[in-house]
Formats: sequence, C-alpha cells, structure tokens
Amino acid sequence: MEPGERIYVLRIARDRLQDARFHGALTFPDQNGELVTYKSDSEMAAALKAIDAEIARLRNQTPASTILFRTSKGL
Repeated sequence: MEPGERIYVLRIARDRLQDARFHGALTFPDQNGELVTYKSDSEMAAALKAIDAEIARLRNQTPASTILFRTSKGL
C-alpha cells in the first residue's frame, strides 16, 4: 500500500475512533468489522495518539515540541 493510501485509511480510522470516543462509546468496530473494546477513555486517547504519530511518520513530519511566543507591548 502506498503511503498516501495508508494515510487515507488511517485518517478514516482516526475519524471513526474519535467520533466513537466523543459519543462515550468504549466498543468500536474496526475497519474489518471486528469489535474492539477499550478499557477506558485514556486507552482510546492513546490509540488516537498512536494513529496521529503514524500519520506524522508517513508524512515525514514530527509533532511540534516547542512553541515560540512573540509578544509586544503594542507600541
């Protein structure tokens, strides 16, 4: 499978998992139709983070680890 296709599949899986999480469901059908039951919301969050990391890896991107602020006094 090409990286672009893999990213597409991962994004669909991520969106479906995130929708299930937002609706409070801990049981989620995967792309094969098999039911996956998560023990907690934090376990679902970890799965989403793993999918995001894989998408970033396929895009050759790394998550931002530093945020720079530029402030002024408005002068």
